[in-house]
Order: sequence, then structure tokens, then C-alpha cells
Amino acid sequence: MENNKMRRDIKTFALTMTGLGSIIGSGWLFGAWRAAEVAGPAALISWILGTFIILFIGLTYAELGTMFPEAGGMVRYAHFSHGSLAGYISGWANWIAIVSVIPVEAEASVQYMSSWPFAWAEALYNGEELSINGLLIAALLVIVYFFLNYFTVRLFARVNTAITVFKFIIPGLTILGLLFAGFHGKNFTEYNGFMPHGWAGVLTAIATSGIVFAFNGFQSPVNMAGEARNPRRSVPIAVIGSILMAGVIYVLLQLTFIGTVKPDMLTNGWEHIQMNSPFADLALAWGLNWLALLLFADAFVSPSGTGITYTATTARMIYGMEQNGYFPKIFGFVNPKVGVPRAAMWFNLVISFMFLFLFRGWGSLAAVISVATLISYVTGPISVMAFRRYDDVHKTLRIKGMPIIAPIAFIMASLIYYWAQWPLTGKVTLIMAIGLPIYFYYQAQSGWKGFSRDLKAGLWLIVYLFYMAFISYIGSSKFHGIDIIPYGWDFVVIIISALVFYVWGVRSGYRTKDLERLINNQEQVH
Repeated sequence: MENNKMRRDIKTFALTMTGLGSIIGSGWLFGAWRAAEVAGPAALISWILGTFIILFIGLTYAELGTMFPEAGGMVRYAHFSHGSLAGYISGWANWIAIVSVIPVEAEASVQYMSSWPFAWAEALYNGEELSINGLLIAALLVIVYFFLNYFTVRLFARVNTAITVFKFIIPGLTILGLLFAGFHGKNFTEYNGFMPHGWAGVLTAIATSGIVFAFNGFQSPVNMAGEARNPRRSVPIAVIGSILMAGVIYVLLQLTFIGTVKPDMLTNGWEHIQMNSPFADLALAWGLNWLALLLFADAFVSPSGTGITYTATTARMIYGMEQNGYFPKIFGFVNPKVGVPRAAMWFNLVISFMFLFLFRGWGSLAAVISVATLISYVTGPISVMAFRRYDDVHKTLRIKGMPIIAPIAFIMASLIYYWAQWPLTGKVTLIMAIGLPIYFYYQAQSGWKGFSRDLKAGLWLIVYLFYMAFISYIGSSKFHGIDIIPYGWDFVVIIISALVFYVWGVRSGYRTKDLERLINNQEQVH
């Protein structure tokens, strides 16, 4: 079994810290500000809803991670359940979303540096994008992430756990420090009220302001399940625990941000708050210089911890996609001495630099990352229920209520995709289409072996993506559609459509050759 080439060195606590460390990255430094811009004080509801939606989606992957503890699992499950086409689209979407996080985290650190009281620091960011010097510093950080993962899995786990403990403390000090400095209860009701942009603002904030982006990190324990000592125990604990702990932190941070923004900053409304380093700017406004210094330090630690983790997990994704047959064999090579897929790491380093120089600010990629991730999320609920049809699939963990949890997770992911608004939904669908030539190349290399079966099994996903983009275009004007489907009825259409695609997707699954291989391996082990 190929994932035995990975060393199983990561314990439950370290795996949980990997998940939490991935979630608590630049999202906590910027997410509360961006969500308040979009939804006002009702951003609190956005975070609470977002936490529970991601939890439902995460539960499907927690069960998948215990079924098949594979390195790069997030890009492999759809391949096992529906063949190469669905597997490739899901893997491509997930890889695009996750690999782009590495440079985004580096950019976040540099953006916070721009609030330092030095002329050279202020020149790193102009309010929209990083300068050349800012990009060079960000590139240096990406290289640091790379080398902390290059030599050994054990070094990664130790460094990440230490960083995560530190960046768990800093948000807590930020909450306490700002709340004790001053709290304006009127901020929740004045300045156009609690919900200045209605429910549309609340829902759009979930999709585009960094909430889905912030929770992406729950995937890390799933992708590193092949290196966990006891994946059937560790993966569900790590996934569920990291989502719930992060959810509490983010809700408290949002509450703190809304209550401690000074009234003179809100004269033009929530949507016009201008900040380069949101919580650090608030700390300075309240005269909390000690907190500002801590935040400036954490602006390196939190994003860097996430960047380090994603450097590890994206390498496992490329490894997983090579195992699926979508990438050259070199990317499936794991260095026998250190148990790390180094060729995959080098490839992701190059791609990270490309994203770094194409998108030069934290905000420019967050929404695209979120929507691309949602495309991969919709396959989890489908795959887990497709696998449950087979009695010989080894299941140490069967989450109670999964027949209800899975369709709800699929509906929720579909709704968030719609809430992301046109034309972003169309643009991300186009990005998915751009990756298909690579798939067709490798299909041609294999003589199109099994292509017709995989096309039939994956057709639901292709139709789903174009259908969702079309509904987004003709949907409510509140979500930037042309208003053929009025607000309220658009939700009904999405929910009913999602149920249809869910049933189609589950029934399209079949016993792929790779699934048969995994089942045989499990029987030999057990």
C-alpha cells in the first residue's frame, strides 16, 4: 500500500494542533474586519452559521479519513468513489484553493508589517497591494515555510505544535485587552442597525469575507491521515475539535471587533472602515501599545504557522494526485530517509511564487480560495454515502446520522457557493475548466482506458458546476444576479436542485479499481 512510504509519526494532539494551526492563520487577523464590512454587526451570525456549516462538511471528511487514511486524502476520495473525472475536478479545485493559501499567509504577515512606525515598513503596502520590497519579504517567508517541511515530518509536527500554542494565546489576549480597554454597545444597533445589509449581507460574508477561507484548515488532519499513528482515532478528534475550538475563537474575535471599533471610525458606515492591520490598528487607537507589539509579532507567527502547515499538506495533495494518475511519477516519490515528498514540495514552491506575484494583497485571493474549496467540499458528502453502500469497506468509525448529515452538508455547500455572488461563481467555474486539459492529456496517455465509465460517474459534477453558475447568473439581484429568480425563491431552487444532484451523485458512484485495491489491502491488514 503506497501510503506506507509515509512515516506514521504524528499523534492525536499534534494532528489536532495541525488542524487548529491551519485554521487560526491570517483569517483571524483580517476576517472579523472583512466580515463586518460586508454584514455589519450581524457578522456574528455569519461566523456562527459558518462554523456549523463547516462542521457538517467536516463530519463527512472525518468519516472518510478513518475509512481510508491516505496521504493527500482530500484529493483522493472522489477518485475512489467516482473514478478519474470527478476525482480530478475535486482534486484540482482543492489543490488550487490550498496551494494559494501559502503565499496569502506570507502576504498577510507583510501587510501587518506595513503598520510598523517606520518609513520602510509603511512602504511595503499601499492599501491595495504589496510593493516590490513587500513581495520579496513575502517570498522569503514562503522559502522559510518550505525548509521547515523539507527535512522531516517530526520537525514539522514539533514546530507547528509550538506555533499553534502561541497563536492560541494571542487571540485570547487580544479579546481580553480590547474588551477591557473599552466597549461600545451602541455599535451593535447604530450606524444603520444590527443588520445593515440584511440577510444577504450575512450570507455573502460567509462565502466571500474570509469565513470559509478561515476554516479551510480542517482539511489538514485529513490530508495528513497517512502519517498519523492512529488515524481512526486521531482524524475525527482533530477535525471536529479544531473546527469547534476555532469557531469559539472567531465568534469572540468578531464580538470584540464590533464592540471596540471607535465611533469616529464608523461615520461612513461599516462598509467604509479602512484598516491595514485591523486588530493592531484598534490596539493603537486604544493606546494598548503592548498588545499592538504582540499583534505585530503574531502577524508573523499565525500566518507562518498556517503557511508551514499548508506547505506540508499541499505536498501530500500533489502526492495523492500522482497516485490518482494525474501528475508525473516523480511527484509520487517520497524520500526514504525523511518520509517527505520533496519533488511535490518543489513544484508547490514554484506555484506559490506564481500566486504571490499575480495576487499582491490578502483580500484579492480570499474569496476565490473559498469558492474553489467549496467545489471540492461538495464531493465529500457524496463519496461518504457512496462508500456506505459497500458492506466490505472497513469502517472503524460510523458517524451516527450520516444519512442526514451528508445531504445537509451538500445543500449548505451549494448555498454558500451561490452566496458567493455572480460573477465570482462563474469565474471559479472557469478556473476549474482550465485544469481539464491536464486530465485529458493523462487520459490520452493511458489510451482512454475506462474513460466512458468515469465520464458517466462524474457527469453529475460537471453538470452541477455549470448549473450552479447559471443559477447564480439568473438569481436574485441581492447576490448580483439578473433577478429572474427573486430573493427567497432562489434559496428554494438551490435546496431542491442540491437534493437532486445529491441523489444523482451518490447513485453515480461505483467500485473503482483503486477502491477495490484499498478494500483488499484493508482485509489483509485486518
